Amino acid sequence: MTWRPRLIALDIDGTITPVGREDVAPAVRAAIKRAVDHGAHVVLATGRSLVGTRPIVEDLGLRATTAICSNGAVWWDTDSGEVVRKIEFQPGPSVERLRDLLPDSVFAVEVTGVGNLSLGRFPEGDLWGEVREVSFEELAATPTSRLVMRWVGRTPEELALRLLDIELPDVSASCDHNEPWLTLSPPGVTKGAALEVLRRELGVSEKDTLAIGDGSNDVAMLWWAAHGVAMGQAPAAVRAVADAVTGTILDDGAAAVLDRYFAA
Repeated sequence: MTWRPRLIALDIDGTITPVGREDVAPAVRAAIKRAVDHGAHVVLATGRSLVGTRPIVEDLGLRATTAICSNGAVWWDTDSGEVVRKIEFQPGPSVERLRDLLPDSVFAVEVTGVGNLSLGRFPEGDLWGEVREVSFEELAATPTSRLVMRWVGRTPEELALRLLDIELPDVSASCDHNEPWLTLSPPGVTKGAALEVLRRELGVSEKDTLAIGDGSNDVAMLWWAAHGVAMGQAPAAVRAVADAVTGTILDDGAAAVLDRYFAA
């Protein structure tokens, strides 16, 4: 019998949608629907906040599943519309460290299901939901599931180089490969760790898991899956940990992977 995954984890940005957008290509949409129709449990596992994830879930019509948001810190039940799991951390120490290290950086902490509190102004369209600028004191004192930082006027390479040997206290960190953007999550929180908890809850075998992603925050998820697939435009370090590499987002690479197991 041909192997088919029973639990499929899909990144959003750069995997099923262009970065920062909400439009899923028709071929990708159809491939996801076929997987669901064949009984696969499809989970969106994303670095996006819940506010940025909900429109994709609703557009795809995903039901009876969990959306894993904020790199695994927030779980959202697609049927009840409720947050069923949330892990938070205190952002103050990391923000204070990064402000000294990266002049001109701006910060935002996620307010789950609502939007963000920001320290400094982000470019238009960077943050999902409502945005309210606050003082350092208020932002630092707000427990959050996700903190993001943009180093204004710099490149992703400059950010990665500056942070190369820097350890931030009690957080998990990932740098974006498209923008000078850093995401901080609670310690130990990754997409892979969250998916392992979900896999056990669902009673799915380790051998029946598939994941597709393109960013550094997808590395743990690709390691977790029995078959981890990197998108064609993913950085070399991400492609190196994957079991296979598919086409780029422009080539509907995610659809090509799913179509191997759930052909039309």
